Amino acid sequence: MTHGATSARPKPVPLLADIPAAGDFIASVQKEDGEIPWSTGGKTDPWDHVESAMGLDVAGHRRAAEAAYAWSVRTQLADGSWWSEYRGGKPANGAYKDANMTAYIAVGAYHHYLVSGDDGFLHRMWDCVRRAVDYVVGLQRPEGHIPWAQRADGSISERTLLTGCASMYLSFGAALKISERLGERMPRWTAARVRLGESIRTKPNLFDPSKARFSMDWYYPVLSGAVTGEDAEKRIDHGWKTFAVPGWGIRCVSDRAWTTMAETAELSLALAAMGRLSDAEKVLFWAADKKYADGAFWTGVTFPDGVIYTTEKTAWTGAAVLLAADLLYGLTPASRLFSHDFWKPAPIRQTA
Repeated sequence: MTHGATSARPKPVPLLADIPAAGDFIASVQKEDGEIPWSTGGKTDPWDHVESAMGLDVAGHRRAAEAAYAWSVRTQLADGSWWSEYRGGKPANGAYKDANMTAYIAVGAYHHYLVSGDDGFLHRMWDCVRRAVDYVVGLQRPEGHIPWAQRADGSISERTLLTGCASMYLSFGAALKISERLGERMPRWTAARVRLGESIRTKPNLFDPSKARFSMDWYYPVLSGAVTGEDAEKRIDHGWKTFAVPGWGIRCVSDRAWTTMAETAELSLALAAMGRLSDAEKVLFWAADKKYADGAFWTGVTFPDGVIYTTEKTAWTGAAVLLAADLLYGLTPASRLFSHDFWKPAPIRQTA
């Protein structure tokens, strides 16, 4: 794998021709009320619903994306959370309140603002975002980590997931960007993000070790911006041989002979976020040919036999590909959202 890739964006490639079809497919899965399930007739979870809405924005489906966020507002619970799974418009049996799924509304809302430039949208979403983030911050433990979920009976599962906490780190950052734009001071959120980042970087004992076999635990601390610089380089290089299968994509699980296109696109996002754009493009190409004629990307594929792993056509898989393409090629004003440089404090201007 190459290192020190140029920070200049690669030139557009044939992959860009797939973007309208990928967006159209996500729009075809969306229900009339704005809800975006995993697949036609499938379940809905709040995180992937938001991810799919972000994919719609990249592909130019602004009104459909706004309908998705309106669905999130309508279905938000009184305490600021959402149920982890919906079927037929209602919470599924056994659903719980997932902290990461709840926090991600902030990333989606800020992404849509960056795409649209619509301050009115942020004002309309503010109460929803504020209550969601307040709910998640309320779950944070003194060591900085955030438990995975609250059960339907109100009890808290103390199991803590590294991928989820890394995603929440990004969500807190987006929420703070929104609050800054609206002139709302949220020092509790700032402190929570600092503590969460420290737990991710320095306290690996806090997180469920059984998830280390999943590639998301490898790259999400980098994708989220919690781990940057030399530490990010070391982390990505350390897991490369374990999870990367050149030409096929990124393994979802280290000990299984199948790759998934969402993980492949997200690893591309993580590489692009670090500035390794040529590496990111190479990885994204591994997913580019693994798609159906209707614009949907394969959820996964086994190797070396090349059998499509589950025929379910997931909207969020295409959304992940669209987001990676956006960061690589600058398709929308939100293209830099995942870039580590985007989150660096602005330099202090010196006066004479």
